[in-house]
Amino acid sequence: MVNKQDNKIVNKDIDNKYTDNTFESIKHIDDYGNTYWYARELQKALDYKEWRNFKIVIDKAIISCKNSNFNVLDHFVEVNKMIELGKTAKRKIVEYRLSRYACYLIVQNADPSKEVVALGQTYFAIQTRKQEITEQVYESLSDDEKRFFQRKLTRQCNYTLQKVASSAGVKNMAEFHNAGYRGLYNGETADDIFKRKKLRYREDILDNMNEDELIANLFRINQTKQRLIRDNVQGENNAKAVHYEVGKKVRKAIEDIGGMMPEEMPTPIKSLKELEKEKKKLENKEQEKIEEVK
Repeated sequence: MVNKQDNKIVNKDIDNKYTDNTFESIKHIDDYGNTYWYARELQKALDYKEWRNFKIVIDKAIISCKNSNFNVLDHFVEVNKMIELGKTAKRKIVEYRLSRYACYLIVQNADPSKEVVALGQTYFAIQTRKQEITEQVYESLSDDEKRFFQRKLTRQCNYTLQKVASSAGVKNMAEFHNAGYRGLYNGETADDIFKRKKLRYREDILDNMNEDELIANLFRINQTKQRLIRDNVQGENNAKAVHYEVGKKVRKAIEDIGGMMPEEMPTPIKSLKELEKEKKKLENKEQEKIEEVK
């Protein structure tokens, strides 16, 4: 017979064995910032010994996805992996790249008697809800608010890129940034963009971009940062060459999908700094009214 003290010990061991990190530690993020999990890693995390048994759970989750009128291929992407069986022998195995929602459906169809499955149900339910809320909040923003949001991300990412570039040996940051602009804007430098947009003295070109143009630049900045780190790029000229190449590839991607080129995107009527000033004026007026009432 197990006493209460023994029960406490057992429960404590379970709590220590399975935590949110059980799923966080196997989470992956692709070049576009999308979060995903691999099915075979999730299989181990959910304590399924054999793939054939876990595949049954995946198949049930796929049916649930279809019945919910979601596109299965958006959430369950089948990929092939090669595993080594010996020094020379290799074998192809089926693997799935899973979205957060796919993982949620899998844990809902998994064996509920497993302690880790119960934890997974809670974890993926919360994570899926967080994602839904984030998307809903963003979609509810006005065009200018979306510009502020993307500008903030761009500023943060640019700061990180500069640190990475500096570690790679870049001294002249203006030239380094121009390399990226030239790639993305078909040869235009920051000064060229400034003149084309007809901006006033010392105005920031990023403060005068619409949401789509900011997103294109954010993608350029983030991809350059990742490339510099991944390839361990060293030397100022090499770093500039990478930034230019990434800029060109982002431009090519936009062209391939029939998108509007960055230089063709309309410049907003008001810069973000102007909008900030207007916002502060309104806040000050509101504060004055409050003070008057007091």
